[in-house]
Amino acid sequence: MRALMNVFSVRDVSYNYGSKAALDDVTIELDTGRFCALLGPNGAGKSTLFALLTRLLVARQGSIHIAGHDFAREPRKALARLGVVFQQPTLDLDMSVSWNLSYFAALQGLSGGVVSQRIDAVLDRLDMRERAGEKVRELNGGHRRRMEIARALIHEPDILLLDEPTVGLDAASRSAITDYAHDLAESGMLIFWATHLVDEIRPADDVVVLHKGKVLTHERAAHLAGSGQLIDAFTRLTGPAPGLVPNHAVTVS
Repeated sequence: MRALMNVFSVRDVSYNYGSKAALDDVTIELDTGRFCALLGPNGAGKSTLFALLTRLLVARQGSIHIAGHDFAREPRKALARLGVVFQQPTLDLDMSVSWNLSYFAALQGLSGGVVSQRIDAVLDRLDMRERAGEKVRELNGGHRRRMEIARALIHEPDILLLDEPTVGLDAASRSAITDYAHDLAESGMLIFWATHLVDEIRPADDVVVLHKGKVLTHERAAHLAGSGQLIDAFTRLTGPAPGLVPNHAVTVS
């Protein structure tokens, strides 16, 4: 992993749907080796920000830089440094795990022996090697999500974007995927994790609170929670938020 500072830079980004502002002057700067949770209730603007980061939408105000590449000038180079796990599954259910990964590797310009090496490596990291020949439709929800993460890592990106990656999973699968994402951050990758589930956030994580399209704060979870719970700190910032799920909320003692 390359040592990059401010590998992720969103500056003064705004986006409107007609007359409705989805994002309002959003600025987020992040370094490598961090787990950053984009925390906000439904409708906060998280999905719009992810759409801009993946070029499903194009920012007309502000700038986005990924690993030193300006999205406006070098979109392909910027996108090549991103791995993305969307909230909605995007797998071919009738292809095997290995064929799904091979197809995506080809889209990334990888070929030859490096492809099989990369596939073996990512499947080993996610404890999925024994399922390489299985069709995706035969996998449970947790294994499908692991496979999507494996696919997002096949080209060795600097940043992994995950949009509500644990929605619909059981507790054990959610915990395993959250633990793995934190392990990736500890290994030097930047993890940008959109969520409304407070129990996925650890005290040492960065937290960006997004509410009604605005960044209200960007700080460590422990600092934001203080001596209480993160959910309480969020409520103090934004008021009651029915879309935010506390579960086992982070308590810092």
